[in-house]
Amino acid sequence: MTAIVPDSLSKKINKFKIPNHVAVIMDGNGRWAKKIGKERFFGHNKGVSSVRDTIEASIDLGVKNLTLYVFSMENWKRPETEVKALMHLLFSSIDKELENLNKNNIRLSVIGQKDLLPEKTKKRLIEAVDQTSKNTGLKLNLAISYGSKQEIIEAVKSISNKVKKNIISLENIDENIINDHLYTRNLDNVDLLIRTGGEIRVSNFLLWQISYAELFFLDLLWPDFKKKHFYEAVIEYQNRARRFGKV
Repeated sequence: MTAIVPDSLSKKINKFKIPNHVAVIMDGNGRWAKKIGKERFFGHNKGVSSVRDTIEASIDLGVKNLTLYVFSMENWKRPETEVKALMHLLFSSIDKELENLNKNNIRLSVIGQKDLLPEKTKKRLIEAVDQTSKNTGLKLNLAISYGSKQEIIEAVKSISNKVKKNIISLENIDENIINDHLYTRNLDNVDLLIRTGGEIRVSNFLLWQISYAELFFLDLLWPDFKKKHFYEAVIEYQNRARRFGKV
């Protein structure tokens, strides 16, 4: 069922100032479940509908890149039962949504340390990325087993190795070189970062890529995030002056 956005919100959207790249920290699933007396996994499962709303809103507005923080490097420290449940949810969600991804011309990509994932989950993700690779619409990037510090460390090691082998000269290292060695090498920097859950921090997410992003924090928990909230975030983004350090 398509989520409905009030006309009052739709009319406020400037179609010529849509953020090119939106990133979302989907926080609060566990707390949402706890509030209604359920296990944490119930909240993660419920949060899938908010993911659908977010993707739908991105397509409606013409956002080109959407990056979702699905599972962080720090999340591996959670109880084993919760991690296993999350991996199962990830696998089953890809299975269920693959047809819709292709139907809506969405190209899937995954950033993060995929080798840490269970083999079954990793294989299904790789297959899904391949099966949507020719799509030309929204690029949906799932940050899974992802940590920005780890990403930057890997980039530094790779660049250092190339300097050592005289592939890159030390003098030529600049922002473009660093961008080319990040997981997000094929993406523009983030324009708008949305975080739910009431926390006001970025939690090791795209630290390099959000250097000039507009930040939008919401008190509501992720399963309560709807299409209208995405519209509200974009409206707030459009009302801000983006100076990039200039006057």
